[in-house]
Amino acid sequence: MIAFEHLTVRYRTAQKEKNKTTVLDDISLTVPQGTVCAIIGPSGCGKSTLLKAAAGLIKPAEGNVRLDERALDPKKDCIGFMPQNYGLLPWQTVRENIVLGCRIRKNWQDGREADEARLQGLAQKLHIEDLLSRYPRQLSGGQQQRVSLARSFLLRPDILLMDEPFSALDAITREEMQDVFLTLWQEQHVTTILVTHYVEEALYLGQKIVVMGAKPGRIVRVFENPLSGSSEKRSTQEFFTMGRNLREEIRRISRGEEA
Repeated sequence: MIAFEHLTVRYRTAQKEKNKTTVLDDISLTVPQGTVCAIIGPSGCGKSTLLKAAAGLIKPAEGNVRLDERALDPKKDCIGFMPQNYGLLPWQTVRENIVLGCRIRKNWQDGREADEARLQGLAQKLHIEDLLSRYPRQLSGGQQQRVSLARSFLLRPDILLMDEPFSALDAITREEMQDVFLTLWQEQHVTTILVTHYVEEALYLGQKIVVMGAKPGRIVRVFENPLSGSSEKRSTQEFFTMGRNLREEIRRISRGEEA
């Protein structure tokens, strides 16, 4: 379980400014163990900032982030982070990029049978077993995304933070990668927070959906989503109606009309 407790983040918008802008205001949210929480809202509402605070990249002005009833510690806890640009190092091969996180955590050893078996198993599931010696520049966007997913799931993190990971892909590839993610997630059930600006993606992947508002960033609504993870329900009238309502709510929030 990951919990945000009265989290407030402030920063200066310019170096010469004395006053700080409140980016996130009194965020309290609990994501149960082994679930996917999708965060959606208008641009500028602090979605990515919330992920960075969870990853320990930003120090909050107030409040804290807890993991299983204790303060989250990025030095001790294993955190998987997937940025929008996939986070691949261009001078390293696909194989080197995949094992990078494990090497940083010092839980990888080249040639160790169990480690190599896990790597090969993930590569096969993601259909990148023939790409391990290539470099990121030699891959398509979808292939780079598969490498990023392989690195995250090879790590077996305590929590996985995903910042609009599929946004740079075309619509068809994006849907394919959503299914790939679900297949891997169903094996590990890692607690995941997914930031997205696609309504359908939030409905398909998020068991819990958080709608945020801006200026300052705050939680407007949280609801459980019974439609997540089902490709059959994705084509139903219920899914379409829920997506339309969620999209309209985000428009109202953008116009400052929420209650």
